[in-house]
Amino acid sequence: MSTRPSKGKVLVAMSGGVDSSVAAAVLQRAGHDVVGLFMRLGTPGERLESSCDVRIGKQGCCSINDADDARQVATRLGLPFYVVDFKQDFSRIIDYFVAEYDAGRTPNPCVRCNDWLKFGRLHEYASQMGASHVASGHYARVLTTKEGTHRLYRGLDRDKDQSYVLFGARPQRLSEMLLPIGGMTKSEVRELALELGLPVFDKPDSQEICFVPDGDYAGLVDRRSERGLREGAIVDRDGHRIGTHSGHQKFTVGQRRGLGLNSSVPLFVLQRDPTTNQVVVGTREELASNGLFASEANWLVEPHRGWRPCEARIRYNAQPVPAEVRLLADEGLEVRFTEPQSAVAPGQAVVCYEEDLVLGGGWIERASED
Repeated sequence: MSTRPSKGKVLVAMSGGVDSSVAAAVLQRAGHDVVGLFMRLGTPGERLESSCDVRIGKQGCCSINDADDARQVATRLGLPFYVVDFKQDFSRIIDYFVAEYDAGRTPNPCVRCNDWLKFGRLHEYASQMGASHVASGHYARVLTTKEGTHRLYRGLDRDKDQSYVLFGARPQRLSEMLLPIGGMTKSEVRELALELGLPVFDKPDSQEICFVPDGDYAGLVDRRSERGLREGAIVDRDGHRIGTHSGHQKFTVGQRRGLGLNSSVPLFVLQRDPTTNQVVVGTREELASNGLFASEANWLVEPHRGWRPCEARIRYNAQPVPAEVRLLADEGLEVRFTEPQSAVAPGQAVVCYEEDLVLGGGWIERASED
């Protein structure tokens, strides 16, 4: 397998970080006609209440400082550069984020942003510009088989691999994606940035959710939710009340700290029930699951019948674990783990691998009960 040799026009999503900056430089070096684009997702530094206004921090992904950095890199490389207002589109991500917490689920806005914006709406802009591909600075790879089929693979730098957040790209979209740094390590990316004189060569990676710059996601949910945060009961598996919470949205499956409970054994969040406004807690053993069911499956390879061996990843920061997967008739999938796994959180994505190949994934609905 090899990367595609296309030398046409490429639209690069430039976030102002070192990864997307080097991605643009690598494509330019390879002879592509590169156009840089920064997605303006919100209003920097202001908290506005309308449905389409999003507060973006001064630092971190997609901030005003990032826009300046991206522009400087484009100037250094001699690239055309555009800033496009995606606030209205991005409001969909915020609505999803709030709705998932209200529904007792744990959202993953970065995956949705990639699906809906970076490799969704951005392709419409690429088409308008006459660009055949959209590129980004993700640590993952799109490779082509001898038959001309495109497949998604993990990045060679396992510590930085971001294939998990790209699983939602539709199979037909893979042929229009370029991931230039997927075959590089982070240190190699920074070294190349320094060699090219890019001003972001030593810029720290963003660690925050861009629309929650102060880290207070519960406050965001409280402001934008129709229900807001309401006091409720913390109960055990038998329904006995053992404490009080100030909003079920403040908790996630697997959480141990911040429960405010006195117990002789460590207790973890097992479930959030938005209907009763209860947070259910239990022991570490009760947190373990043998498998899960997921919806909205996006399968990137040929469908199969029955069970298929794989490695399953149930959180972005989790290691893939041995499992098997089968596709369900309702566009869902079921995963069974070889060994029980802790904290299977509804709302998170499960992504299945065969060595480095991404088979596909889906959105976790519930853990298996057996």
